[in-house]
Amino acid sequence: METTSTIATLRQLLDHQTGKFTSGELQLQKNLPVWINDTGSVQLRQVLQKYLDQVNVHIQQMDAFILEAQIISANRADPVMQSLTDETNEILGICRDIQVRDACLLACIQVINHYKISAYGTAAAFAGDLDLEKAAAIFYQMEINEKNIDDRLTQLAKYEINKEAKSPIQIPE
Repeated sequence: METTSTIATLRQLLDHQTGKFTSGELQLQKNLPVWINDTGSVQLRQVLQKYLDQVNVHIQQMDAFILEAQIISANRADPVMQSLTDETNEILGICRDIQVRDACLLACIQVINHYKISAYGTAAAFAGDLDLEKAAAIFYQMEINEKNIDDRLTQLAKYEINKEAKSPIQIPE
């Protein structure tokens, strides 16, 4: 387990969290292409590709913020994101039907979105309280980006993915 120095200020807490965000986004950057390739739904594939593009932008923004803010030890593991990506890979490995697998993937991505919405929203609040307006704006925009993807996934689940998974085509083994 990673050891950390004591967090005694809100700024130190923000810096600590920022390092975890980068790690989490890098985990998504690594996993999303695999998940995209395993997707049956064209629309889900398109949304996930847009999400991957967004993750790449988030990484660039986080790297710029870390450099500008001179955050030391910014590369912290994010055990929550690691757990979420591991769970996604595990469940996708046991879903046999492509439509059910799409529903599984969509649900897992939404869990990841909800985690990131909370994390970025909290970071935006911390940055705002610390009068780090530029950082607050970046974190707030990341929160909005996550909400937009989540909204798109909700609509896709409601009107396509879950309906198709409800009655998958059974292929005999």
